[in-house]
Amino acid sequence: MPFRFARTPENMLLAMAFIMPLVFSVWMVLLNNFVVERAAFTGKEIGILQSLREIPGFLAFTVIYLLLFIKEQRLALLSLGVTCFGVMITGFYPTALGLYITTIIMSAGFHYFETVNQSLTLQWIKKEDTAHFLGRALSAKSIASLLAFSSIWLLMEYFQWDYQNTYLLFGAIGLLATIILAASFPRFEQKEEQHKKIILRKRYWLFYSLTFFSGARRQIFVVFAGFLMVEKFGYSVAEVSALFLINYVFNWLFAAKIGKLIGIIGERRTLIFEYIGLAILFVSYGLVESGTWAAVLYVIDHLLFALAIAIKTYFQKIADPKDIAASAGVSFTINHIAAVFIPALLGLVWVYDNSLVFFVGAGFAVCSLLLSTLVPMQPSQDNITRLTRAEVN
Repeated sequence: MPFRFARTPENMLLAMAFIMPLVFSVWMVLLNNFVVERAAFTGKEIGILQSLREIPGFLAFTVIYLLLFIKEQRLALLSLGVTCFGVMITGFYPTALGLYITTIIMSAGFHYFETVNQSLTLQWIKKEDTAHFLGRALSAKSIASLLAFSSIWLLMEYFQWDYQNTYLLFGAIGLLATIILAASFPRFEQKEEQHKKIILRKRYWLFYSLTFFSGARRQIFVVFAGFLMVEKFGYSVAEVSALFLINYVFNWLFAAKIGKLIGIIGERRTLIFEYIGLAILFVSYGLVESGTWAAVLYVIDHLLFALAIAIKTYFQKIADPKDIAASAGVSFTINHIAAVFIPALLGLVWVYDNSLVFFVGAGFAVCSLLLSTLVPMQPSQDNITRLTRAEVN
């Protein structure tokens, strides 16, 4: 329990990093079966639901207006609680309208939490420790997801729990844990008073660009890589679940080590390595004809996600400390721009030739690679890109 540990900002962040995926993983894993079996969803309804789920992410920049009335730490806990509440009530509303509403509640809490959590991490953790800490947070998230997956399997397979009780149990556990966190940890002072307005600065253009292409890559992996496994290679639900478990085990074992390595070799080398790997990976997705090799690519792809830590640590080093909270919301919105149009557009391409979708992904990776070469070896507020130094607004 959190109160057994030192009441430090690091431990609070790690505790929240554990609670969120414990609850969200349950929502995600059960969703497709629940909406089909209980709400008789077709492709139309699930498409609307997934679009609604992305809207709070696209509107993440509005978090800055909430910070006019509530402190970031409290908003993080409140958002975490809203997510848990949204998951907790999901099973009680097995209708299209009910699921749309509970999804918006859950997603609003989730995206506001992720936005504020990123801001607090970059403010509370020392720059030299951030990469390693973010790796530890990924490990904590993976442990929580593994616990959620195994618990769902045990409860629903052996104890015949229904969807309603499963959603209720995990949502309630998460909500109770959030209340305990709020009661156990003191309010930590901010080192720098944050701007309470939307921040969009010219000198952060490289960070914004890297963030956009990172979001585009995420959509191709989330939407199309898994779909490839099922449509082309006939993977069953159990086999896809096994891939998820392998991914989370890898993150649990290696994410902290990857974060520590990023702190040693620097953001520029890390990002260049990541995007060279991604370009090769996406081309391989487009050409692969073996289900086994496709699974290997899927696991490697997921493991490369950990390297995206370097984008956050790069921004922490170049940003005015007062800009971090406002910029976190803007970066989440930029990251989700791709979610608005890429799945629909590439879905049309998929019908024509699924290999082309992954070749487009390789193109995104090459764009990111070119951008990553502009990251300085030692980024700072006076050394923002390799093109210019101390850029102005």
